[in-house]
Amino acid sequence: MNTKYGTARSALMKSVIGQGLPEAAVDTLLGAPSVRVREFRQGAVIFHQGDSPDELFILVSGRVHVRQDTLSGREIYVADIADSGDMFGEVYFFLGKEYDMYAAAAEKTVLLSFGQKLFSAAQPNIAPVAAVVQRKLLRVFAEKAYLLNRRVRILAGGLLRGKLARFLLQTGDSARMPREEMAAWLAVTRPALSRELGAMQREGLISLNGREIVIKDKAGLEEYL
Repeated sequence: MNTKYGTARSALMKSVIGQGLPEAAVDTLLGAPSVRVREFRQGAVIFHQGDSPDELFILVSGRVHVRQDTLSGREIYVADIADSGDMFGEVYFFLGKEYDMYAAAAEKTVLLSFGQKLFSAAQPNIAPVAAVVQRKLLRVFAEKAYLLNRRVRILAGGLLRGKLARFLLQTGDSARMPREEMAAWLAVTRPALSRELGAMQREGLISLNGREIVIKDKAGLEEYL
């Protein structure tokens, strides 16, 4: 087994569609003509905003920036794909909707791409494995719908303090998320988020330790719900 194939295989087995699959099934997937290992240099665009999707992707190595361009020329942070096995582009892939964002390699990046033909009845030797993958993807979509519903409830919290209180209380005793990603998730600017988190720490509601936010006063946070 060459190193490139072995790394891609490992990423697939860590992904949501590869976890729990027998090794033979993983090898069947990797051997399918519509499954490719693709390499991107730093700065290379993986897909453009407005493109029609024909693949879903799993990160093997590197990092991918997902951003959205606005009519005013601003660039909006959407997500960073940084962990081997992370999947992206699957919703657009199955809905056939044009991308309303773009993805680019933030550094030298290797991806596994899965084309539409993987799920075609014209490939009977792959069909049983493809059917399992489809069932796993249905679970992914259900989880995304749940998280979207949760986000709607949080964004309905009114002022930023209320949004943060609801977000933190739903995560348990602590939350760990890059500030830029958290700001995008809460639909606020990063400076506003940083100011509010600093104020909440001074008031004894939370403590900040790098990316980690630890709840110190749950009862105090609940007053903002």
